[in-house]
Amino acid sequence: GLIVAAPSRGDDAAAMLHTCAAMATVDGAVCVFLEPIALYHTRDLHEPGDGRWCAPHRAIPEHVPLGEPRVYGDGVDLLIVSFANGVPMSLRVARRLAAEGVHARVLDLRWLSPLPDVALLAHAEACGRVLIADETRKSGGVSEGVMAALLDGGFRGPLRRVTSADSFVPLGPAADHVLLSEDALFEAARALIS
Repeated sequence: GLIVAAPSRGDDAAAMLHTCAAMATVDGAVCVFLEPIALYHTRDLHEPGDGRWCAPHRAIPEHVPLGEPRVYGDGVDLLIVSFANGVPMSLRVARRLAAEGVHARVLDLRWLSPLPDVALLAHAEACGRVLIADETRKSGGVSEGVMAALLDGGFRGPLRRVTSADSFVPLGPAADHVLLSEDALFEAARALIS
């Protein structure tokens, strides 16, 4: 089937593109590579100058196996699931939650098709609560597939999603009224924990 890659970091982007090119060449796979252009010039994650979102350039990129997510942290109170632009936002929310004594882990899906169902379910079960940070729309967005994968896999813990609005994306500051926001994600996480 169709393979959809959605990296959140520069090092993943290079490695995942390498994987997609290899699968297309060897297997004839059809791959769609989504670029989170809003992150192109992002160097810092938490504070200006921290350089936490940079990665060294590798002349020959590594591969990221199809369907393998990236996991940040080992918290057991909450799993935040996201991809692309939502990952740095989710990591900042996890840091804010840690300041309140809530230990979250962040799962970067990286591959939207196929979804990493087995890893997703294992991390969800380990944490017991799942919050999905989805930059796509509420209707027909990625979070619907993630929720279905969890429920089909037997997950029965608290589950919530925060998405962008079912709307076109306006230009300039007006976009902040319809897109996924860090504050909305933080408040949803706090509500899910309490």
